[in-house]
Amino acid sequence: MGSEAGTSFQQLVDIMARLRAPDGCPWDREQDFDSIKRHTIEETYEVIDAIERKDFPNLCEELGDLILQPVFYAQMAAEAGHFNIDDTLRSINEKLIRRHPHIFGDGQADTAEDVKTKWDEIKAAEKGTRDSGLLDSVNRAQPALMESIEISKKAAKAGFEWENYDDVLAKLREELDELAEARQSGNAADIEGEIGDLLFTVVNLARWAKVDPEQALRHTNTKFRKRFGHVEARLREQEKPIETASLEEMEAFWQEAKQS
Repeated sequence: MGSEAGTSFQQLVDIMARLRAPDGCPWDREQDFDSIKRHTIEETYEVIDAIERKDFPNLCEELGDLILQPVFYAQMAAEAGHFNIDDTLRSINEKLIRRHPHIFGDGQADTAEDVKTKWDEIKAAEKGTRDSGLLDSVNRAQPALMESIEISKKAAKAGFEWENYDDVLAKLREELDELAEARQSGNAADIEGEIGDLLFTVVNLARWAKVDPEQALRHTNTKFRKRFGHVEARLREQEKPIETASLEEMEAFWQEAKQS
């Protein structure tokens, strides 16, 4: 299995080099790091979507598309003399071994939380003084929802934390009141700021409830799609364009969907 995987991966590397060759594919040759970024994001979310739908044949295909992305970047980097795919693989292999001393060394870690703590300690030691603050290690380029949960976890671990779940609920009510005040003022910047504060508090509420807010929102999106699709289908049965339906009609069908 290992040998076959290695052979297949090398074939992918060779294919990518051929596509980027002077007589290769015009589209692939035109790409650069910036133009490929959006494809990386798209492929990542397509992998997540396949996982959400438990569509494992599709997940197999989407993982291949995602694996292509680092191979593409590494090929461009090799052409520019920065690094090659061997350097990338060597780097991650060394990192995994280095950050799992309880597996590859004489370290001790009995729980998943112990592993996470040790990982963070080793990561901080590797970075040395490059990070000037506790939150500097949180990736700013990730989606805001994911960034906020990481920020919250870091701050909480340092002791900047509510005492209990009810305190977080109280903070949520406080933010709702402040949003209402901002709306009365009509100041767009204040309204945006208060909505941001409200969302950040909801993320912390999810953290306290041990719920992944990203997954929770994705599940709600899926549920909304299904129920709204039911509303559309019922209106089509009545040969009624959704644009002409009343809110009461749509709400009735929405309640139907909730019961199904």
